[in-house]
Amino acid sequence: QVQLVESGGGLVQPGGSLRLSCLASGSISRINDMGWYRQAPGKQRELVASITSAGSTNYADSVKGRFTISRENAKNTVYLQMNSLKPEDTAVYYCNADLQQYIWSHFLNYWGQGTQVTVSS
Repeated sequence: QVQLVESGGGLVQPGGSLRLSCLASGSISRINDMGWYRQAPGKQRELVASITSAGSTNYADSVKGRFTISRENAKNTVYLQMNSLKPEDTAVYYCNADLQQYIWSHFLNYWGQGTQVTVSS
């Protein structure tokens, strides 16, 4: 059974920083793309940032220059460093990964349970 478990969310003041982590655990052969999405109340889930297994990154325009995505392939972990946080960054942040459980199986898409990030004074 594969699980994606996020950590690092919380309450922070505007201008502050948080670092999210997501560990993929279970029977895993290989992970391709990993990413972070977020969903604010009353809004659709949106891509925040993604990273390929080779380290190529992609960011939403709203977070460019403030957020940095990275990963440690040996630890099946992806991170999201969030700086200069704004109230509009408040949302539940979800980890996402395309992974292969066994060498003979297809790649499937998995989601974490989400972690709340609240930016407020």
